[in-house]
Amino acid sequence: MKISYNWLKHYIEIPEPPEELAKVLTDTGLEVESIEPFETVKGGLKGLVVGEVLTCGKHPNADKLSITTVAVGDKILPIVCGAANVATGQKVIVAVPGTTVHPTNGEPFTIKATKIRGEVSEGMICAEDEIGLGESHAGIMVLNTTAPNGTPASEYFQVQSDYVLEIGLTPNRADAASHIGVARDLKAAKKRTLTIPEVGAFKVENKNRTIPVEVENTTACLRYSAVTLSGVTVQQSPAWLKNRLQSIGLTPINNIVDITNFVLHETGQPLHAFDADQITGNKVIVKTLPAGTKFKTLDDKERTLTANDLMICNTEEPMCIAGVFGGIKSGISESTVNIFLESACFSPDYVRKTGMHHQLKTDASFRFERGTDPNLTVYALQRAALLIKEIAGGTVSSQLVDVYPAKVENRLISVKEKNITRLIGKAISRAEAITILESLDMAVVARDTDSFTVSVPPYRVDVTQEADVIEEILRIYGFNNIELTDTVGTGYLAEFPEKDINKFKRTLSSQLEGNGFFEILTNSLTNAAYQQKHQLTFAGQPVEILNKLSEEQGILRQTMLFTGLEVCAYNVNRKQKDLKLFEFGKIYWKNDLGEDVTKRYTEEERLALYISGNTETENWQNKTRAVTYFDLAQQVVQVLEKANLENVKQEKLNDPLFEYGMQLLKGNKEIGRLGKVKASLTKDFDIKQEIFYADLHTALLFRSANPKFVVQEVPKFPEVRRDLSLVLDKQVSFDEIRALVLGTEKKLVKEIITFDVYEGDKIPAGKKAYALGFTLQDESKTLTVEEIDKVMNRLMGAFEGKMGAVIRK
Repeated sequence: MKISYNWLKHYIEIPEPPEELAKVLTDTGLEVESIEPFETVKGGLKGLVVGEVLTCGKHPNADKLSITTVAVGDKILPIVCGAANVATGQKVIVAVPGTTVHPTNGEPFTIKATKIRGEVSEGMICAEDEIGLGESHAGIMVLNTTAPNGTPASEYFQVQSDYVLEIGLTPNRADAASHIGVARDLKAAKKRTLTIPEVGAFKVENKNRTIPVEVENTTACLRYSAVTLSGVTVQQSPAWLKNRLQSIGLTPINNIVDITNFVLHETGQPLHAFDADQITGNKVIVKTLPAGTKFKTLDDKERTLTANDLMICNTEEPMCIAGVFGGIKSGISESTVNIFLESACFSPDYVRKTGMHHQLKTDASFRFERGTDPNLTVYALQRAALLIKEIAGGTVSSQLVDVYPAKVENRLISVKEKNITRLIGKAISRAEAITILESLDMAVVARDTDSFTVSVPPYRVDVTQEADVIEEILRIYGFNNIELTDTVGTGYLAEFPEKDINKFKRTLSSQLEGNGFFEILTNSLTNAAYQQKHQLTFAGQPVEILNKLSEEQGILRQTMLFTGLEVCAYNVNRKQKDLKLFEFGKIYWKNDLGEDVTKRYTEEERLALYISGNTETENWQNKTRAVTYFDLAQQVVQVLEKANLENVKQEKLNDPLFEYGMQLLKGNKEIGRLGKVKASLTKDFDIKQEIFYADLHTALLFRSANPKFVVQEVPKFPEVRRDLSLVLDKQVSFDEIRALVLGTEKKLVKEIITFDVYEGDKIPAGKKAYALGFTLQDESKTLTVEEIDKVMNRLMGAFEGKMGAVIRK
């Protein structure tokens, strides 16, 4: 629901800026989800000024262009103009250099000083469609004004600025579905005076167009009020009324319809205006019709009614679906002179079922479905009638009809003081609780020693029991004013799940299997010769088996690599060369720490990944390719993301097991290593193809994993992609580039990718060329070209200054 900041000020004093007001409303339970600026003219005509054409002559190099000089205050600008109607002495609207103009159609663009056909032009003399003031492009706007040159166009055209608060209205708060409804909460929260527009001037001027009303279904229609106005003039609404409606996203239609929409959003009471001359039989009947009856609505669609659809009818046919949508025949048109104005209270159940059946959602049905105030119909009717007389003319030409068969009385609810303390968690004095309730229009009608009785008005459809009344006290008192005690506790329906490393491993297994990996299980016993041959050493000493069955199973493994290579060799020898394997296992070593057996031996949970061969089996649709280090790195990154592991550092690896690779660090702890296995090691297993291997510390992954996730709104403002090509020293890594970029511009740069790397004879020796892609986004507004260029210039400066890069332009 949209609430206009300026509109709201008509009912209550608001010294707070919109942001502070939003906090106050959110604290009362009306959560403000966003605050958006609004201007009656897009862009607010910023940078546009009133100017005067001092000279005007033909362009020497173009027949259809003129060269002018235009006074814009203390400056005289040369401007080349293409309009045929430009002439000396005219008062015009000028966009000076640097101004961003917002045309009626098309994208905004910025005015720059330039040369047009060899002549300097420092601005633009504007047509109305070029600055969003109309559709015409027949020529420049010529003003009939004595306004001084340089007067801001926003001041001349009286552009209005506003802020619109988007409130996430909960279904129970129908009372707040209007500007006055929101103002009521502010009145209670801030102890201020609420000003409701007066309707005392309403009076019946004659009874020449009395239209009787009959309500047949009093269950579906709790109250029906109406009045007739004659001699109105249907035309466009005045600017103030249009601005009010446009600020909350409504499109003005005509003065009569706009007034009914205005009163709806002012008071929360839906209204409907009928063309009185289209009411056949000069009588209105509120009733349901037989199922299957056809009815054409304002959107020119024929709908089939159900037996539960409440209809507003004349003596021959239906005119409107009550509380939902009007009919095509009885609506207000330019030829309407006499109107029948309806203000009613319809049953929420009937309106909800009808709206769902016909798939119709309107501002009126939104309020009726939640419950409107039956005691508000007459006030809203009188308010609308007075506005119609003021804006559209006419006279009140009937008695005010008010069919109210069973008056809805206030609800009486007894409240015990001990329950206030019990439910709120803090003792609030009786006097303060009663003051809060009375500020919410809930009068205290009876008082006992330990309780009191509250009279709740019908418009508070959500307050039906004692707990609801106490919630109202708490809502205005302030949730943030309830202190937490030292003994605070909570109840919950289920136990918190224990962290389980086996469940964690199953989660990672499912992901890897989904990516085409097969799980293997190898023996923890391995051959000491594998590491002795290459003089490999690991943490601690190998754990030897005392009664070993063979030398091939003589020690407990200190790395997952050798048993994994055995499996790779087994598969390659059987023509299964495209391998994606993983294993959860343990490595072991012996520490030199004396006789304490519990400290002498160490075992660690590890996750090993192996890939080799081609990325996929050869097929007719896709050309296959050999796997690379980056295919393995992608799988490792996905494992880290699954563990919600953030801020992982990468460092170049110097390890005798790898030709090349990277070390992964979380703080000072190593999470794992990955890279290409040395050819000398794969040769020992008679493997002639490349093997890429990752070794991850499962226990550290598990302990570091953060199972929490954050849900955030999809950004409202677009992201922008910019690419940059640069030549750097060969040893510069992508991690260094990323660190420099984020250190230079962390707020707006959301993603950095490398989409090409080149090394060759076309660039100097010892250099390589990176092609980088930057995704820029500001979550609070749309980035301008100037802001984007500023960021990219800052990044280019950082690359040149700190990395000695050559930018390829």
